[in-house]
Amino acid sequence: MPGSAGEHLLQRAYGTEKRARKFYDDQVLDHLNPLMKEFIGRMELAFVATSDRHGECDSSLRAGPAGFMQVLDDRHLCYPEYRGNGVLASLGNISENPHIGILLVDFVTDLIGLHVNGKARIVEDAGLRAIHPALPAEFDHGRTPERWVVVQVEEAYIHCRKHIPRMMPVLRQRSWGTDDVKRKGGDYFESKGMPRPWHRPEPVGSHDC
Repeated sequence: MPGSAGEHLLQRAYGTEKRARKFYDDQVLDHLNPLMKEFIGRMELAFVATSDRHGECDSSLRAGPAGFMQVLDDRHLCYPEYRGNGVLASLGNISENPHIGILLVDFVTDLIGLHVNGKARIVEDAGLRAIHPALPAEFDHGRTPERWVVVQVEEAYIHCRKHIPRMMPVLRQRSWGTDDVKRKGGDYFESKGMPRPWHRPEPVGSHDC
């Protein structure tokens, strides 16, 4: 049966077992079917959720031209990791805890979403290309992946359209390949210079001989 022990416990407590079982039986797969593969191939963004070994969570956005997320086969997909801010929050979590949740949403045409849950691993670009030489060689604005996240699919299921807003893509100017904080919007929330708990003043005399 799909789902967690917590799901099943609350389904019994709240009387939703019958509805949940119908959803599992009708909508949840342990692989990607042809329509799911086609959907992934035309998506331009994905929301990625990970957590470390203690269960501390992080969610992040991944985006690119249609097809940036590649389906390798019925049970595996992958997405590229580029040079970023150097924090590596998602990859750090994956290195401790392989469980990953991905949500892809079509906000423009069909107003529908796809959940993909599974186990992830980090593979360097050259290593994955050696196994899958058909991976794209041309990327948006000349960016080259440093590595890939490869996901083994355990659950794939629909996110219904009821509350998905319709959006319209528009052209915008982007500052690619820059480390300029202002152009990237890097301090939009004006957090630079504010106190942090990990920036505690050193005790007086800590460097005395």
